Amino acid sequence: MTDAVARHYQTGGDLVRAIADALRTAGKDPARITAADLAGVDEFHVRGRAATLELAGFLRLDAGSRLLDIGSGLGGPARAMAEACGCHVTGIDLTPAYCAAATALSAWVGLADRVDFSAGDATALPFADAAFDAAMTIHVAMNIAAKDRMYAEARRVLKPGGRFVAYDILQGEGGEVLYPVPWARTAAISHLATPGAMAALLEGAGFTLLETHDSTAAGQLWFERLAARGSGRAAADGPALTPALLLGDDFAQMARNQVANLRERRIRTVTFVCAA
Repeated sequence: MTDAVARHYQTGGDLVRAIADALRTAGKDPARITAADLAGVDEFHVRGRAATLELAGFLRLDAGSRLLDIGSGLGGPARAMAEACGCHVTGIDLTPAYCAAATALSAWVGLADRVDFSAGDATALPFADAAFDAAMTIHVAMNIAAKDRMYAEARRVLKPGGRFVAYDILQGEGGEVLYPVPWARTAAISHLATPGAMAALLEGAGFTLLETHDSTAAGQLWFERLAARGSGRAAADGPALTPALLLGDDFAQMARNQVANLRERRIRTVTFVCAA
């Protein structure tokens, strides 16, 4: 299963170069950018950077905090947290190419000393018990069948009282998911839980559930705008700084399906705020 998930996210060619080319097309110098300039590609979860900063408030981070980002991707949320809160962030992701790109992008924006990234499995974290003050997952559980192991591992590496935030796409009441979607081209690597099942999994791992926030309506609006921008852009404009750089030409269909999935409530986006 982990191999199939890794293949879904595997990119062809030089990912860092592709991002640099897209920045230049947008009129930006990769040597003179901020973390926010990368948000179109490195924060490709629903609602993007705005959702990341919302999570920062739930996590209650400060300059002395050590945060673990499980499923860190290209490192956008990790950099946003480090920049906004002054904390140190460790990211772990299944895809080595993403970790390498996350490290390079962090150097571009001057945050290499406050973030680090390594490849690894969310269900078997390579960290000591009680190593972190806080932890988060952003759109990760959809690809993981063994969610009980992932949440047990997240609980293990947190200090007592540490906060854990899971912001994920969940199974809605509107029927089966329309594929392809950004996390899966077919149902074979898609493992959505319902909101009730997610709450039970988190509590079963030893977390205390503090708050739940359903952002489905806002997510639908965000994806409608993203899909509209993609369909209105001419191919001659050059490479865009969008998730298409990661997911390829079928991202346009993925975006259209996401709009339908959200509108018809086949999926929901929900944030769970927990304490260890």
